[in-house]
Amino acid sequence: MDGAALVSSSGVLFPPSLPPARLATALSAAAGCRFAPPPRSSFRTWRSGAGVAPVRKSARRCGAAVGGGGITEIDESQFPETVLKSDRPVLVEFVANWCGPCRLISPAMEWLAQEYKERLIIVKIDHDANPKLIEEYKVYGLPALILFKNGKEVPESRREGAITKVKLKEYLDSLLDSISVA
Repeated sequence: MDGAALVSSSGVLFPPSLPPARLATALSAAAGCRFAPPPRSSFRTWRSGAGVAPVRKSARRCGAAVGGGGITEIDESQFPETVLKSDRPVLVEFVANWCGPCRLISPAMEWLAQEYKERLIIVKIDHDANPKLIEEYKVYGLPALILFKNGKEVPESRREGAITKVKLKEYLDSLLDSISVA
């Protein structure tokens, strides 16, 4: 029926609201992320009254489009091999999809990954999907940056909150200078 409301013996019934619109757009090129669109929802399922199909998150691969030196998203199972056993310093960025400041510094982090690709590795860890790492490294604020070298956290390397590109460069330059002297 095309009407806005249906009338029944018990009163006026309104049809269920439309399912949420799904938006599959790519992030800006500066963020270096590509989105794979989620599977199409079944309009017939919704119309038949079986309910709204669950909204699935888009699959995202960061750094893959950038080509060498991009940010790799890892999880708890990859952490020991990627971070703790690395022969180069590793900057770990703890982020969350719902975190505004995390999205704000994302382009600066991608720039940093390209700028410092010869000197260090940058990885991204999703806060919500990796609670053991969050607890182990006591990450209380997002975004959080921690530099690791030789399998250990570099003292004074922890940084939480949004940061400008200039301050990010100063922060990283001072850390890399301090660990190269040590």
